[in-house]
Amino acid sequence: MTKTLLIVFHSMTGGTRQMADAVAAAAAGQGAAVRLLRAADAKAEDVLAADGYVFATPENLAAISGLMKDFFDRTYYAALGRIEGRPCALMVCAGSDGTNAVRQMARIATGWRLRHVAEPLIVCTHAQTPEAILAPKTIPPEDLARCEELGAALGAGLAMGIF
Repeated sequence: MTKTLLIVFHSMTGGTRQMADAVAAAAAGQGAAVRLLRAADAKAEDVLAADGYVFATPENLAAISGLMKDFFDRTYYAALGRIEGRPCALMVCAGSDGTNAVRQMARIATGWRLRHVAEPLIVCTHAQTPEAILAPKTIPPEDLARCEELGAALGAGLAMGIF
């Protein structure tokens, strides 16, 4: 039976979307079924139906984006106690740091008792001015390659039943 990787993301300027797309393509190439959903569209049923997860957010004001927070708010209690032990990975498209956004998502994943199967992936765009922060992002090839590696590992792990 094919295992499903759910990738939930929010992206305002395209950076996080590029990261999520790279993970999705690589995971699908390893035999996993992939569901790529915007945070605003993802529901508790999607979380419950998946076998593994990637949560991807931009760093907004040193935190996860509001729409990612909304996703977790809407799905947390419906999934609590029902998805324990499933694998997850975290990604942040950051302007400067990203560690606090990772910390927030990691605490939520820990509350769900998910199993972190990869180090959090942070891509730093170094956007520091209002113009740079709001500008469309292009993720460099070397960072997209890191996302592809994560997707390939998750896809292969799910497909082979490792997690």
